[in-house]
Amino acid sequence: MLRQVGSLVPRLLRGRGLLVANTASCGALMATGDAVQQWRERRAGSREHRDWVRTARMFSVGIVMGPILHLWYVYLDKFLPERTRKVVAKKILADQLIASPPLAALFFFGMGALEGQSVKHSAHEFADKFLEMYMMDWTIWPAAQAVNFFYVPSSYRVIYVNVVTLGWDTFLSYLKHRDDKTDAGGAPAERDAGERREAPHAAASPAAAELCPERPPLAEAAVPSLRREV
Repeated sequence: MLRQVGSLVPRLLRGRGLLVANTASCGALMATGDAVQQWRERRAGSREHRDWVRTARMFSVGIVMGPILHLWYVYLDKFLPERTRKVVAKKILADQLIASPPLAALFFFGMGALEGQSVKHSAHEFADKFLEMYMMDWTIWPAAQAVNFFYVPSSYRVIYVNVVTLGWDTFLSYLKHRDDKTDAGGAPAERDAGERREAPHAAASPAAAELCPERPPLAEAAVPSLRREV
């Protein structure tokens, strides 16, 4: 039985089977990362209930990113097939400079679309959080990808990345939902920055009203002076 399973795994990690495995593992680990982050939020007392819809959104974005990662590593190995230090350094730089920024944009805009955010709001959130995300990316992924490109067979690259990325996905879930406000049931409250900026200004304070008393209408102000002239 174990031999049959052992012989089946390599066949699944070839061709279309590899694409399916990479896609499924990417979605599953994105969802797992969100589950870990929500567990941390509940322990900290900032969340009362499990938000399954939020986890489903993370899973959906992971399913979209899986095939992209699969094709990226296929073509990266095709154009840079060697495992020398120079070639691995080129692969790491290509991964950081070419692949990472678009994937970060896909994450924020994809999650925003599933949350019903406007494109403007998603762009604002991406601009606000990208630098923090990208700096963390540089602290984790160059070393992880050095191991990947030196030692991991090409058919296992995305699975290796997805396993390493469990901690990264937890960080992404934290970064994406850090500013969320939840109600008693754990559902995200309205957080559209554009709507908040367009909200009416609050009424002036009593102190401000005393400093700037309201002037009477012109007609009413003129009546006493007319009476004095009479």
